[in-house]
Amino acid sequence: MLNENLFDLGTETAFSVLARAGALEKAGCSIINLGIGQPDFSTPDHIVEAGIKALKDGAHGYTPSMGLISLREAVLRDLSSRYGYCPPISRIQITPGGKPVIFMAAMIYGGKDKEIILPDPSFPIYKSSVAYSGAKPITYGLSEKNGFAFDADEILSKITSRTSMIIINSPHNPTGGVTSPLEIKKLVDGLQSYPSITLFSDEIYDRFVFENLPHSLLSYPEIQDRLIILNGWSKTYAMTGWRIGFGIWPEQSVEFADKIGVNYHSCVNAATQHAAQAATTGDQKCVENMRVAFKRRAKLITENLNNITGINCQLPGGAFYAFPNITGLELASDDIQNKLLDHYGVASLAGTAFGDNGEGYLRLSSANSDEFLIKACKIIEELANGQR
Repeated sequence: MLNENLFDLGTETAFSVLARAGALEKAGCSIINLGIGQPDFSTPDHIVEAGIKALKDGAHGYTPSMGLISLREAVLRDLSSRYGYCPPISRIQITPGGKPVIFMAAMIYGGKDKEIILPDPSFPIYKSSVAYSGAKPITYGLSEKNGFAFDADEILSKITSRTSMIIINSPHNPTGGVTSPLEIKKLVDGLQSYPSITLFSDEIYDRFVFENLPHSLLSYPEIQDRLIILNGWSKTYAMTGWRIGFGIWPEQSVEFADKIGVNYHSCVNAATQHAAQAATTGDQKCVENMRVAFKRRAKLITENLNNITGINCQLPGGAFYAFPNITGLELASDDIQNKLLDHYGVASLAGTAFGDNGEGYLRLSSANSDEFLIKACKIIEELANGQR
């Protein structure tokens, strides 16, 4: 018999849309892909060369289950330099991408009779992992009126005696919303009344903040004994296919994270870890170049979307997504997603791929050229005009 928890396991629509877009391209269709969330830049040369050198130098075997000591030390130095503090390397775990950190956290802090609070809309793996663990997902809304930043008071109001963990994400996927340090501090202060609750901060887009300085929960010493940080190299250095990320764990749970990692993936492949070390310690101009490009594209796609009758879009504060409100088109988000791909050749994601509160929205990745972003907006306008 199957494990009953499997029926609570969700998926990520972005990959099914990617597969459909690929099939259409193979059939001869021209597709503008604004669906998948990955930089359109190539991994910088010095990072690729470090991976090749590692292979040539014989980095073919297992590494420590928590990751290469030299890489973890590089992470510690980098985060300490940028945010003023990082826990010791004994609490830093290198993982095959960021998703394992989400899944492990849910396994450690979830389970029957537990509740885990998470945003809606949000990255779908949060809810999927929480539900699979046996815990009950409790959602808090992200409002367009609030720039898709979270409201600390709303999160705190969701806490019950069963709450074990709270998940936050800024800059946010899918909306591009950035929560202010003042609101984050308000949440941290509020959690002082709930010392048994762990806070999970997904900071995978921390280097792609457009107007203000990047901000991390590492800056709050009062929460460090119950804070999980997710970050990695996939977005920052255009290394999505390399599959490498990291988690920083509280002292009381790092042993269990390591055990799950040993059971699940043993370790991250050695050459990728050497490449990640070169990324962390090397020239950071590549990161700034991408940030500047994504900031320009955010403005470009927002302006073009706002010229379409029936659509309005807030300017994202970070990441590389636009999250336009499409309620004026009077079609469900899924219908818009499917029509755009099947009849107009633009891959996008329905807001409902990220939760019930995503209805009436569409996620568009701005990780594409200016030319294709403008072209995609013109095509969306054609669809919008056809609906009126």
